[in-house]
Amino acid sequence: MVDIKVLGTGCANCRNTVRVIEEVAAEKGVSIALSKVEDIPSIMGYGVMSTPAVVIDGKVVHAGGVPSRDKVGSWLG
Repeated sequence: MVDIKVLGTGCANCRNTVRVIEEVAAEKGVSIALSKVEDIPSIMGYGVMSTPAVVIDGKVVHAGGVPSRDKVGSWLG
């Protein structure tokens, strides 16, 4: 199972990021544990200055804007 966190304050781009990740994971049949981190101190703890950001297995892989479906697919193999 892939542990994925979406960092952001709940804006439309953050919600869209969650949706894209869920859709791509379902299409690929990849099991994910998806959570949202919305409090600013926790987001800053990852060293992220722009949201939405995506953290996979503890590593920041994306920050600032909704990732493309292709990019999400590359993360999920």
